[in-house]
Amino acid sequence: MRLLALLAALLATPADAACRQALALGLDVSGSVDDTEYRLQLDGLANALTMPEVQAAFLALPEAPVRLYVFEWSGSGPKRQVLDWREIATAKDLAGVAAKLRATGRAPMPQSTALGEAMVTGAKALAAQPSCWRRVLDLSGDGKSNAGPRPRDVRGGLGDVTVNGLVIGSDPRSAGDQRSPLVGELQAYYAAEVIRGPDAFIEVALGFEDFEAAMARKLLKELQFVIVSDLGAIAPAR
Repeated sequence: MRLLALLAALLATPADAACRQALALGLDVSGSVDDTEYRLQLDGLANALTMPEVQAAFLALPEAPVRLYVFEWSGSGPKRQVLDWREIATAKDLAGVAAKLRATGRAPMPQSTALGEAMVTGAKALAAQPSCWRRVLDLSGDGKSNAGPRPRDVRGGLGDVTVNGLVIGSDPRSAGDQRSPLVGELQAYYAAEVIRGPDAFIEVALGFEDFEAAMARKLLKELQFVIVSDLGAIAPAR
């Protein structure tokens, strides 16, 4: 993390210091997600954002803060914005986002799973942040797409957006709800159909109870990038 701050501070210029990463988080709220699992997602994200190591990653380069956006997705139709674009410049900003997430209640949404539409929604939101060095869409989900365009059919039209996945596997408590494939199968599906772009990856949560820890791991991976040239090329921090 010290290397991230040092290299970026040396190489950043006023023109490119506006935003080092625009990060859009899409949360699955389809019919396979019950009310308990819904809260595990929202509260888990809130808790992950306030972990000291995650806060340090967000705030490592105050001259070029991260911008964060959160939305909920399910079947075909409009998606629900939970958090409009917010610049994360201080720990207070992250605390405010966490408080908003914890206060958010569930709203009626379609029961089906339209992953392709979620990808398009996230990419449209990221298009509003052209000044950021990197634009990343992170989609969390517990099942395969069964509505709207197939993810593979929309990937080519997402421009320079990187898509990462957080796969939520079935857990014993909800194994009887007939909703999700085995975690290995779902991970392979996301690898083949969903993720795209340089350094794209999949994180795995072994049930919704593991969502918080998996989200923290994923955020740390997404935020640990450095600028390696005046042209804005990006590579993973070592």
